[in-house]
Amino acid sequence: MSRDAYVHAVEGAGAGKPLLFLFHGTGGDETQMLGLGRAVAPGAALVAPRGDVSEMGALRFFRRAAEGVYDMDDLARATAKMAGFVHAHVEAAKPTAVMGLGYSNGANILASTLFAAPELFDAAVLMHPLIPFQPQIAGSLAGRRILITAGERDPICPPHMTARLEAWLRDAGTDVTMVRHPGGHEIRPEEIDAARRFLAAVAAGEKQA
Repeated sequence: MSRDAYVHAVEGAGAGKPLLFLFHGTGGDETQMLGLGRAVAPGAALVAPRGDVSEMGALRFFRRAAEGVYDMDDLARATAKMAGFVHAHVEAAKPTAVMGLGYSNGANILASTLFAAPELFDAAVLMHPLIPFQPQIAGSLAGRRILITAGERDPICPPHMTARLEAWLRDAGTDVTMVRHPGGHEIRPEEIDAARRFLAAVAAGEKQA
């Protein structure tokens, strides 16, 4: 798969540094997450793809029939395409660590890519993910580091669904950290602080406490 499979933004490209992939939410684009990426991973190279599906003009990474009802065939298409895109950029960059950060729909495509190709990422930050299906993991997630952030009153990603994802990932052998706030679907400062600490530890090769 080509590095140009998606329209994308790149910042700070160069060998010998961590590489952070950024995945936007529904209605965003390749620029939506760049500021957050700079804030949580200063010094990392950033790659931010643009979703290739339009839902009434709002960009997404895969189709859905309704809120929380995914087009599983299109999710499979998007997952394979994203795995190829990530692999191509990693091969070209030769980074010291490969990390992903996604919000909402971006967290969902990041999670699906992790399930399909666990070897691609050393660590991932899933902000407000919604995975309404039983993951089928192709390989092993053992030792992968995952941060999940969520709102306790999130109407789009209900807390019980987030808890189920956390349990699935723990059962798969991942090192999971969970951060919740009392709000809804918005990204709050405590999530950003948690992501900054988490990614700094990954980039430095530190173990979780």
